[in-house]
Amino acid sequence: MQKLIECVPNFSEGRDQNIIGQITDAIKSVDGVSLLDVDPGASTNRTVVTFVGNPEAAVEAAFRGIKKAAELIDMRKHKGAHPRMGATDVCPFIPVSSVSWEEAVECANRLGKRVGEELKIPVYLYEKAAKDKSRSNLSIIRAGEYEGFFEKIKQPEWKPDFGPAVFNEKSGATVIGVRDFLVAYNVNLNTKSVRRATSVAFDVREQGRVKTEDGTPSGKPILDSNGEAVRIPGMLKHVKAIGWFVKEYGIAQVSINLTNIEETPLHVAFDACIESAARRGLRVTGSEIVGMVPKKCLVDAGD
Repeated sequence: MQKLIECVPNFSEGRDQNIIGQITDAIKSVDGVSLLDVDPGASTNRTVVTFVGNPEAAVEAAFRGIKKAAELIDMRKHKGAHPRMGATDVCPFIPVSSVSWEEAVECANRLGKRVGEELKIPVYLYEKAAKDKSRSNLSIIRAGEYEGFFEKIKQPEWKPDFGPAVFNEKSGATVIGVRDFLVAYNVNLNTKSVRRATSVAFDVREQGRVKTEDGTPSGKPILDSNGEAVRIPGMLKHVKAIGWFVKEYGIAQVSINLTNIEETPLHVAFDACIESAARRGLRVTGSEIVGMVPKKCLVDAGD
């Protein structure tokens, strides 16, 4: 079988079609790469790009996309609903056929080295490519976002895996890694309230919410014997979720990442949102897929 690896870079531009087009043109310019999907969002100010190719071509295409994004996107001016830390915020590789996890990790390392050395952008490796397992989770790496990274990067434990240990003002930093298929999925609610959407997100996500003394979100956290906040787990395993407002739709959404669709399929997440929303006097009015999903997601939902 042909060696095939998927790459899903997320760029911090979702409004300027000219910039998005130049980035995707750079990716398409590599022989052996097929651009499958381009999904921009205005409120998030972010575009999710999906392409596949053989490992060598995929690494080259990802590098050209990251380089073009660094030229065109100025993070000093960036605003959007989605958490972010760089012009190319995250760039994961996903093995599709005849590519081992080890080969995919090698792709991430080759790309990270080039981005760090040639573009002078700090690079962090995550998930299966992480050298430091305490930094394998994307949300932990990205905590503090672009604005907080000027100080964060100075801490010894946040020295980048590649590139300078000085934050790049214009391009920020980039997270490169290897992961399994991830489904990005947003569920619509009949409210404009981010607070209420966040409550539904906390109900359904694996991490749940922090337990407080008075039971309110703003209450004093209850700590365990190690001084860590006690959490009330959510309804679903392998689910990350936040609430946000989408200006172009005029509604709030529960924005979900499903990291294991075998154990928590897409339709199960949808039903959990319906259940949580109903308990809170809300209604789910629809949903949207961001980027691409394995065909199995849709067949399972149909069944």
